[in-house]
Amino acid sequence: MKAVFISDAHLNGSACDGHRYLMRFLDSLKGDADEIFIVGDFFDFWFSDKDRVYPGFCDIVKKLLEIKSTGTGISFFEGNHDFFLGDYFERYGIRVFPDGAAIDLDGKKLFVSHGDTVDDSNTSYLLWRRVLRSRLFYAIQKKMPSPLLWRISSVISGMSRSFAKTQSSNGLVGRMNMFAVERFEEGFDAVVLGHCHCPTLEQHVINGRVKTFAILGDWISHYSYLLYDDGEFVMKSGVPSD
Repeated sequence: MKAVFISDAHLNGSACDGHRYLMRFLDSLKGDADEIFIVGDFFDFWFSDKDRVYPGFCDIVKKLLEIKSTGTGISFFEGNHDFFLGDYFERYGIRVFPDGAAIDLDGKKLFVSHGDTVDDSNTSYLLWRRVLRSRLFYAIQKKMPSPLLWRISSVISGMSRSFAKTQSSNGLVGRMNMFAVERFEEGFDAVVLGHCHCPTLEQHVINGRVKTFAILGDWISHYSYLLYDDGEFVMKSGVPSD
């Protein structure tokens, strides 16, 4: 089994290095990876339905669908910037998880989540998150004309970023580590999170078993991803040589 975990590309169009590197990286996965797990904030904003996608995302969405058509499984875990993904992607057989979920790889039990709800002391952000994911907001954005929706989406993205930055990166890494240990004690073999933008790969020995904790980093400055290959986890860089 070969699986790739990526998060936090924060794509907002095609004119950025992250988009260019991702397109080339995704091409390299065709026919090679069994599963791709996109663990939140792949897009810097996402409001869509089955008939409309922000024009700057069309190329990367097409690339994902090409990879899916080759037999690679693709899963989205929604983040604090991209949600309501199921409306568009599930009809293509791409799995969408609104929150964290347990997955199985070669008999290993993994807990995977974007990680934006790990810090339960950030009550202002958690309230903002509930508002954005409410049925009322879902209904409102469905009725907006696309040009207006894209403009509002950019504003909402900035607000989400501000709410999520109330804790230092070091403090969040520590809280995520504690969260992972709690999941290990529940029986999980690995915990994979995004959101923090700090690539991290650690192993713990609990009750004689090796447990893996990973924060995926980002595709803004680190271009990092987690590779699972035949039972081993490795943090790698996805920047291709030009």
